[in-house]
Amino acid sequence: MDIVQSYWPGIFLSCATYAIAAMSPGPAMMATMGAAMESGRKAGFVLGLGIVASSMFWGLLSVFGLSTLLLTYPGAVWFIQIFGCIYLLYLAYKTLRSVVSSSELKVSSSDLSSKDALSFFLHGCALNITNPKAIMTWIAIISLGLAPDAPIWVVFAVIGGTMIFAFVFYSSIAFLFSTQKMVNLYAKAGRWIDGFMGLFFIYAAFALLRH
Repeated sequence: MDIVQSYWPGIFLSCATYAIAAMSPGPAMMATMGAAMESGRKAGFVLGLGIVASSMFWGLLSVFGLSTLLLTYPGAVWFIQIFGCIYLLYLAYKTLRSVVSSSELKVSSSDLSSKDALSFFLHGCALNITNPKAIMTWIAIISLGLAPDAPIWVVFAVIGGTMIFAFVFYSSIAFLFSTQKMVNLYAKAGRWIDGFMGLFFIYAAFALLRH
């Protein structure tokens, strides 16, 4: 029992590290908020699922040696930064294009088609897959929570705990920012909100290159 309990502080620290990183404002949070306000709760929820899935992907890869590989070949992180920068600039272009559009902005609350749901899901995956912050967060998590002799249940405890938090967190964002109050706000100030988000994506893109 004492041996089992000795692993819990590391597990808690790993989950807390992930939670703090997830709650810090970033492209994933902003994209989930935007999808929920503009396209409805289901869109935000599905995009959040993509973020959770890609986060689990990085977590599993980190457990199976990705951390060592990236530390040995730091140039790999540079390539991910470049792709991440390009993708964020693409998001900025799409968002800012809606600001200058002459068409009326509308908030959708309709059901998603399978094609649209897949698009939002892949969008969420791409945000995290091309985000070096997600990789470095998992390197820190593995270092904090997994001792070299840690049993397999510790691995599942760390990944399971972080994924449960991620699911609850992004689902909550999708719910909150698709409420009638937020929908009305977007309907009135959609161009201002899109303008802010577009500028944020540009900032995040160039912030990647500075690291």
